[in-house]
Amino acid sequence: MLSVPGAVAGNGPDAPVAAHYGQPTAEQRALEAGTAVVDLSQRGVVTVSGPDRLTWLHVLTSQKLDRLAPGVSTETLFLDVQGRIEFDCHLVDDGETTWLTVEPGENTGLADWLQKMKFASRVEITDRTGEIAVVGSTAPVPGWDERQDIARWEDPWPQIGEGGFPYTDDPDPAQHPAADWSWNEYLVPAPLLEDLAGSSMRATLSEDAALPEGWILAGTMASEALRIAALRPRHGMDTDERTIPHEIDLVRTAVHLEKGCYKGQETIARVHNLGRPPRRLTFLQLDGSGHALPAPGADVVVRPDSEAEAATARPVGTVTSVAQHHEMGPIALAILKRNTDPAAELLLRDGNAEDGWSFTAATQETVVSPQAGQVVGRQSGFIRKGAR
Repeated sequence: MLSVPGAVAGNGPDAPVAAHYGQPTAEQRALEAGTAVVDLSQRGVVTVSGPDRLTWLHVLTSQKLDRLAPGVSTETLFLDVQGRIEFDCHLVDDGETTWLTVEPGENTGLADWLQKMKFASRVEITDRTGEIAVVGSTAPVPGWDERQDIARWEDPWPQIGEGGFPYTDDPDPAQHPAADWSWNEYLVPAPLLEDLAGSSMRATLSEDAALPEGWILAGTMASEALRIAALRPRHGMDTDERTIPHEIDLVRTAVHLEKGCYKGQETIARVHNLGRPPRRLTFLQLDGSGHALPAPGADVVVRPDSEAEAATARPVGTVTSVAQHHEMGPIALAILKRNTDPAAELLLRDGNAEDGWSFTAATQETVVSPQAGQVVGRQSGFIRKGAR
């Protein structure tokens, strides 16, 4: 909510909303504690209604949806014929309408494509971006779940969905570093955003205030830091036009391996059963002695013996998301070549040869195992346990 005094606009796809409201560290702590909400109204919202909606979406996407119960949240992907991710949808059905939220700007493309795929199916597709806003939180917002005009999507990450498969070293979700991760996206009437802004500026709240007593507004700097710490990939940030679900561990939550007949299924099955993904998502702990964070898009190189060699070293990957975590300091996600040694020390190379390079040391923690394929070993591969 950029209308709130002190709000600072975000960057990139999050530019339409606030990065923070003047206290990014305090906001992040409140969000992690479950006493803050984040304006995510930059996300697109598309609805599908009609009696055929779930069986129709079941045929089009990577997830098993034909028997999805009302109120159950899931994640599903629209893939191209090569199995590359086109849309990553957060999906929940309320018994009459299926709600899908997507990354900023993707709602138009998704709604248009769905319209073309209707044929004789009894479905109605509506782009409700602008009318319905997304609000994020790590905990249920008091009073919101009882409202008939609000729907809630609960992130299934990092649990393994029915028909899913983990691409981590240890397949036990209880051993995942983000085992305690909790994230909700509320789909609320757009006017409620203005009510939240008004509530945040009042010292004493009335009983009907939109923002509960003791809760504050947090910006996307807070939500992004917690997301990265949870190893949670984000479409458009941690993906590119070549990304397949195996590379970022989305077979865990967004793919049902036992269903068929959807676009991209052949690649999903072939990579899972016969091969290994060419790249892998990794978590990076960064050297915090510098004054600035490396930018997404910075090269990742294996640390050589000298800075001169680092300037010309061949990249083994790319930084995709970066944040300042209130406990861990600077952290990042990166996409690396699959065969990059998980024990290798890394450097992040930012800038260019003409203006000068800047280098940041990084230690990697495996997210997607280099050995990931049909069978993932059970040896312990995570450095930290239980941290968000």
